[in-house]
Amino acid sequence: MSAPRSARKDHALELFEGLPRRYDELGAALSLWQDPRWRRAMVAAVRAGPEDRVLDVATGTGLVAQELVRRYRCRVIGIDQSAAMLSRADAKLASDPQFAGRIELVEGEAERLPFADAEFDHLTFTYLLRYVDDPAATLRELARVVRPGGRIACLEFCVPRGPVLRRGPLFWAWRLYTRALLPTLGRLAGRDWYDVGRFLGPSIEGFYADWPLQRQLELWHSAGIGDVTARPMSLGGGVVIWGSREG
Repeated sequence: MSAPRSARKDHALELFEGLPRRYDELGAALSLWQDPRWRRAMVAAVRAGPEDRVLDVATGTGLVAQELVRRYRCRVIGIDQSAAMLSRADAKLASDPQFAGRIELVEGEAERLPFADAEFDHLTFTYLLRYVDDPAATLRELARVVRPGGRIACLEFCVPRGPVLRRGPLFWAWRLYTRALLPTLGRLAGRDWYDVGRFLGPSIEGFYADWPLQRQLELWHSAGIGDVTARPMSLGGGVVIWGSREG
């Protein structure tokens, strides 16, 4: 019997329930077209081979899973807790023959992966840790299913910081965009996107208050992931993190 979901996870599911139909296009637009570039940078860090199996956690509508196949011709298992997102991903895959037999979709949770130890060659996850109750335990669970030497890579939003002042001009520009402009732009796309636009800024800022980037990197090391690298993207609005599963 599966464990009951927390209020945090229920809120995440409800928030994104109405988004899948236009998620790809509007998600890119509301990130000022940076999100697709960030995803490509994360996929580039994986360096998979055509015979490898990659687990894509929080696969959503399958954007990263598709990019992995395009770049490496590997096989991908995409897992997500949202049936609505997976339904949209399945429809996209069915319409493009290049993904036939290469991507499999599974409904499930990152905290309790239905896979054996060291089952995958590599693993990716996107915008995940803000939505789980225990980031450290979740990272350990993600690392569990990757073979020694396999690469683990993630993409997450970030909070820009100035080089000297903790809250420099970049931070305040980011705060203005996420707290005022993003909800306004989201409203133009509909009530669901307005709710997401209003949610994202406080969610990102709150996560980094609890888990600054350096502390996140320490969690990766504690989970048995070595050679960890963090690459800030787009003046610090996003960050790609990757490392290798230790043996």
